[in-house]
Parts: sequence; structure tokens; C-alpha cells
Amino acid sequence: MLRGHLRYPRHGESPVPPGPYEIDDLVDDAIALLDNLDIGRSHIAGLSLGGMVAMRLAARNPERVERLALLCTSAQLGPPQTWAERAATVRAEGTAAVADSVVARWLTDRRRSADPQVTAEIRDMIAATPADGYASCCDAIREMDLRPNLAAISAPTLVIAGADDPSTTLAHLQAIADGIANARLIEIPDCAHLATIDQPE
Repeated sequence: MLRGHLRYPRHGESPVPPGPYEIDDLVDDAIALLDNLDIGRSHIAGLSLGGMVAMRLAARNPERVERLALLCTSAQLGPPQTWAERAATVRAEGTAAVADSVVARWLTDRRRSADPQVTAEIRDMIAATPADGYASCCDAIREMDLRPNLAAISAPTLVIAGADDPSTTLAHLQAIADGIANARLIEIPDCAHLATIDQPE
């Protein structure tokens, strides 16, 4: 069954199998998707948890990655208690309980004010995410430490930070760029966590 990064938070129409998950489970799903599509080697881009999956994939399966782009992500995103509390909230109250706070981190005030329809669509997507899938991904992030993996990444890598990202600040992306040979870091101004929406150009 293909699960991949689409488990969090239900981007697209992918199934959400029961947890628990680890980062390697998500990497296995990504590899299965590539295999299913008969793609041997590809350019991989990942944002947030997708970037965590992409880092682990590039370190573990370097033969599958031609180039790598890592957006608004982290090799270790603590503190663990924060993720444990978020997972517990979602399991008890559903993803709607965290939807507003997530959107506030994902988009700048400017983007939310300028585009209320997109903001509402993103909030509704989060609120509709199955609680077990979201919480299980929180658990995977809580246990994750990809810092030892960075030196094993050989693909040319572009690292992108949002200047106004409260979740994965520039320091997180700088640490990734410093740990990967042939990595280049750029910072996007007026950009929060969801860089592809905040600054699509």
C-alpha cells in the first residue's frame, strides 16, 4: 500500500493506514511509489516532513536521487514533548483542534490577508486530515534525528528557508546545508513555512 508523504497531512487522495510510523516507513512508501511508476532515479523535492523523508531517502538510497531540494524542513525538530502533546491533542480532539494554529505557522499574515480563500482551503484540508495519520506523523518527527545522515547525501542539494518561518527557522536549514557536501542555501523573504504557497514564484 502506498502511503508516503501523503500521510501528512492528506495532500492528495492517498490512503492513511494506521500508525505508528517512522521516517523509514515514509521513505519505503516513497520508494514504492517510484517503483510503481517505473522511475529509477529522479529529482526529489520535499517540504517540511516531505523534506525529512527526502533527506533520509537521499542518504539511504542515493542511487534513486539525481538532485535534491529541501524546503522549510529540519534534520531534527524538537522539542519531543511538543510533538507528543500535539499528537495527543489530535488523537483526543481531531485535527480541527490544531488547524488554525497550523495555518498561522504555514502562511504569513500578508498571504492570509491577501488570499482568504486559499487560507480557508488549507485550513479545511488540515481539519479533514485523519487524526491517526497526522498524530502518527507527529510521533515520527518526535523520534527523528537525521543529523547523522547528512554527510551521506551525495546529490547536489538546494536548501530553501523561509525568512518568516516560525517552525523551521533559518538555523535549521543552515545546519542542513552545512552538513551536506555540494549544498546551497537560499533564504526567501516574506515567506513562512509553506513556501510553495507563500512565495510560489
